[in-house]
Amino acid sequence: MSDLIKDIPLVTEESTSESCEMKVTENTAGEGQRKLYIESYGCQMNFSDSEIVASVMNEANFGTTSNFEEADLIFLNTCSIREKAEQTVRNRLKNFHKVKKNKPGLIIGVLGCMAERLKEKFLEEEKIVDIVAGPDAYRDLPKLVQEVDGGDKGVNVFLSREETYADINPVRLNSNGVTAFISIMRGCDNMCTFCVVPFTRGRERSRDPHSIVKEAQELFEQGYREVTLLGQNVDSYKWSSEENNKAWLEKKEKKGEEVEVINFANLLEMVAKVSPDLRVRFSTSHPKDITNEVLYTMKKYENICKYIHLPAQSGNTRVLELMNRTYTREWYMERVDAIYRILGDDCAISSDMIAGFCTETEEEHQDTLTLMDYVKYDFSFMFHYSERPGTLAAKKFEDDIPLDVKKRRLNEIIARQTEHSLERSQQALGKTFKVLVEGFSKRSDEHLQGRNSQNKVIVFPKENYKKGDYVMVKVHDCTAATLIGEAVKQD
Repeated sequence: MSDLIKDIPLVTEESTSESCEMKVTENTAGEGQRKLYIESYGCQMNFSDSEIVASVMNEANFGTTSNFEEADLIFLNTCSIREKAEQTVRNRLKNFHKVKKNKPGLIIGVLGCMAERLKEKFLEEEKIVDIVAGPDAYRDLPKLVQEVDGGDKGVNVFLSREETYADINPVRLNSNGVTAFISIMRGCDNMCTFCVVPFTRGRERSRDPHSIVKEAQELFEQGYREVTLLGQNVDSYKWSSEENNKAWLEKKEKKGEEVEVINFANLLEMVAKVSPDLRVRFSTSHPKDITNEVLYTMKKYENICKYIHLPAQSGNTRVLELMNRTYTREWYMERVDAIYRILGDDCAISSDMIAGFCTETEEEHQDTLTLMDYVKYDFSFMFHYSERPGTLAAKKFEDDIPLDVKKRRLNEIIARQTEHSLERSQQALGKTFKVLVEGFSKRSDEHLQGRNSQNKVIVFPKENYKKGDYVMVKVHDCTAATLIGEAVKQD
């Protein structure tokens, strides 16, 4: 599996707020190039953004390195979703400060969500930071580096209503040559009260679908066999061939004029048609927006993976209202029913859960556990609530649940998910799945690993198979996180 693609955690430390996923660049710098080290934190969108940054900087004669001590330029691509991520970045800056003392010409930049939110603090308090650039300013990075070379600080945290980086061909960092990200949209219009993303990544804007299909086609021709379509809320993808402008679309629709619009279901079909041998995944879906049209499109194409990340956050309607999730417990359950009805019970569903949101009672916490019992998620990202400065929750509500209560509730959620993950894995025993080989098993070079359509990792003896192959594997054993099997010959 590509180092840039996050294994979906089941019940691990990565599932809690006590850790933050981090990826670093590999060695690609050629002779005569300055060396760039990028350390990326948080979500898949951040990892995808780092690929865009590497591409932009490659045009400015920077190649990447995996060793920050030999770098001429260090970028920290940051996340503001969890407090732990911000603490980690600040600690890393202290480490880089030691390197800069011995290498005064070293340039250090902070990119992404933290950059936009904490620009003044980075420039005034973290004296070693030379560049601060928000997620819509990556085209400007070479110019910002030039400003630093000239003795100034480089700052651009402007949030765009148009930037999608559609014309930039990302450098596939740490690529396994099999799986890749394609960003289809940027920003978020949902104002969940616990979330900083609308403030750090700006408003939603969708990318030209033809550029998305072109990128998918090029990846397939290069040997990639799986793409993941990324967006903060992919189900709200909406693009018009005339003008990608929501206000204009709404005005036309109010007048009763027919508008040809490509929605997410249409886009899924377009990418699926690139080749039946190109798998298509997507993340993330919002329960209020996922439509039956999307589900029927998934059913129609075998190469669209039968896996949906559908974050619930809570199982209680009152808490969901406080979170401004704009759906009820019953609405969420109806969407789950539709998924299983249209795609079958073997479609995998994963979730995000927050324990101990403001004013959550014990009874409401139990509602989260019973929702988990109803859905039986294959995977979950599980956290206890941590107040994020600048969010609506921080402004409107008191963070009144004691930390020990939050942690106890989180542990109960994790324990429940452990049961469900194992139960869902056991349902695969004796079944045969089509597996895309992504590389050797983490524990043995005599075994390969890949994922099935449901995003389950499957390990099996390598025999004569290789990375990039599709292999039919019959499962004979499992853990909560992994299926174990053997390849079977196809007719």
